[in-house]
Amino acid sequence: MLTVLSTEIVHLAPLRTQIGNRLRPQSITMVDKMQSRASSARVFRSRIPTLLVSMFATFASIYVAGRLWQDSENRVYLIKELDRIIGQGRSVISVDDTLKIIACREQHKKLSALEMELAAARQEGFTSMRSTEINGTDYKRRPLVVIGIFTTFGRKNNRDAIRKAWMGTGAALKKMENEKGIIARFVIGRSANRGDSLDRAIDNENRQTKDFIILDTHVEAPEEFPKKAKLFFAHAAEEWNAEFYSKVNDDVYVNIDALGGTLATHLDKPRVYMGCMKSGEVFSEPSQKWYEPEWWKFGDKKSYFRHASGEMYVISQALAKFVSINRAILRTYAHDDISVGSWFIGIDVKHVDEAKFCCSSWTGGAICAGV
Repeated sequence: MLTVLSTEIVHLAPLRTQIGNRLRPQSITMVDKMQSRASSARVFRSRIPTLLVSMFATFASIYVAGRLWQDSENRVYLIKELDRIIGQGRSVISVDDTLKIIACREQHKKLSALEMELAAARQEGFTSMRSTEINGTDYKRRPLVVIGIFTTFGRKNNRDAIRKAWMGTGAALKKMENEKGIIARFVIGRSANRGDSLDRAIDNENRQTKDFIILDTHVEAPEEFPKKAKLFFAHAAEEWNAEFYSKVNDDVYVNIDALGGTLATHLDKPRVYMGCMKSGEVFSEPSQKWYEPEWWKFGDKKSYFRHASGEMYVISQALAKFVSINRAILRTYAHDDISVGSWFIGIDVKHVDEAKFCCSSWTGGAICAGV
């Protein structure tokens, strides 16, 4: 029985193999199709979120672009409205720029007012009041110029002539200060014999006229004139807050109105040195009148640098303060005009060669003339 079953199984084995070979391709094909369908479904499902994201991004871009366009249109409209209202050009200005514009406008208003006042003063010969009311308070303007008339002992006749000619005394002197802004004082030092008759004579004269600057630390002597100039500018800069400071000899007539008009045209120059500019010969022989002990410093040709004539010259406030601060180290030469000119060679100074300060030329509209 077992033998028969074994035989049958052996006979059935080939048949099973054939059936298996026939059925396998079909089953594999069905499985592949099912896997393919599943894969397609997964791909389809994965594409749906991507499409949604793409569509959302597209709509968002369109929305943002629309808002930006609208915002830009609003900006353009606002800019045009701002330009139309304030008339400041074709662009929006910052807060800082606005504040600068306001400050400039205020300065422009002040400048316009000063120009109008200056024009009126010129027409009146600088006789307008030197004080005005600003913001409800009385404001006293700074003097236009302080004139130091260099004099010495024994020249009272010269001083009296100047008082009668152009300086005035008492109320007239005060009026020139208040109305024209021009302060004039005789400048003198002390005697080598301190307290002698020379000093007493000056003190008595000053008590009567009150028109002196007495330099107590300066010994009056011809060779000390350069130091006298330095002390005068230092003292005047400390005593008066003026626009300009001027040195004049006591034998010079000054046209006050012409001086005021000329100085007014140079108010915009912070460091100005003004006068009749010259450059003369340096004398190296002790027997010569204008002998310069340090002649060798001026080169082989022995010519002075450009400087203003000593009869009359003017410096601005900044230069007077420079002299005051540096008085201890400023070098002096044999003559005051050379010394003053040397102080301003190495700094940023505007040299103004003004023929009206040439006192010996008697040119038209001259500011000064020798008497």
